[in-house]
Amino acid sequence: MATFVDQLKAEISRIAKKEVRAETKQLKKASAQYRSDIAALKRHIASLETSLKRLSKNQPKPALEVKASATGLRFRAGGFATLRKKFAMSAEQMGKLLGVSAQSVYHWEAGKSRPRASQLPAIAAARTLTKKEAWAKIS
Repeated sequence: MATFVDQLKAEISRIAKKEVRAETKQLKKASAQYRSDIAALKRHIASLETSLKRLSKNQPKPALEVKASATGLRFRAGGFATLRKKFAMSAEQMGKLLGVSAQSVYHWEAGKSRPRASQLPAIAAARTLTKKEAWAKIS
């Protein structure tokens, strides 16, 4: 009886291995295909990068770019902070004067952001005001 049980176990083991082999064969084939696709993509990227380098070497260097808006207005974070201190205003009051939030004023002064081009004329107009005029506008 032991030989029958041993033969049954061996046959079950053989069939299970055969099924597993069939399943893993498909996975191995797909994996090999993916690897070859990845290698082809890497080669393509490398060739594109080399052609980009070659093209960028042939391009003339651009002249020094000048950042000037159409209105000719400039903004400097330090100058803006000085203006707010000159008016003795809080950031909230300065924002109210310019029509922006207090958070915008804080970010402008800290240099984390810059005002939009549409906000520059209001800042330029505020520069021409006196302290009394500025306080009168927000009252």
